[in-house]
Amino acid sequence: MNEASVATRRVLFVCTGNICRSPTAEGVLRTLAVRSGLALEVDSAGLLGAHAGEPPDPRAQAAAARRGYDLAALRARRLEPEDLDAFDHVWVMDRGHFNQLNRRYGARPNVRLFLEATTPDGVRAREVPDPYLGETAAFEAVLDLVEAGCRAAVAAWAPDDGSDPSSDPSSDLGA
Repeated sequence: MNEASVATRRVLFVCTGNICRSPTAEGVLRTLAVRSGLALEVDSAGLLGAHAGEPPDPRAQAAAARRGYDLAALRARRLEPEDLDAFDHVWVMDRGHFNQLNRRYGARPNVRLFLEATTPDGVRAREVPDPYLGETAAFEAVLDLVEAGCRAAVAAWAPDDGSDPSSDPSSDLGA
């Protein structure tokens, strides 16, 4: 199979302002994909554009850095309607985001709650809570959930038979 014929899964994480949860998930999934040799295109966006152009919250960056993830180069951006067609998986952090996207753009099969789509082992939560008004522990708790969900996605997409895990970008994980 040549490079041009390999389909890359495209994953977009969405939260409110794109400075806490979704950039954390973007950074974690990118890192885990590289470590696993998966062909993924990963991005993040916010429902609101109030923080567009800003880096992730310093507390999110610090929590991620403590675990080996670098979020420093990421910049917030607002979700654009065309993103919904451009990404195979649009994973939102909570039910409020899911409901807002459904109201704005109609129901789409590629838009799912992140933790419901990935169903990580041992995680009962189905939403990633907003840590913005919390302390350091809130950002660590978000990172715990994000790592579990991203690890589950990578495990679902990792080849177990020598096949190319990116050959069908819509397989598994609900799209």
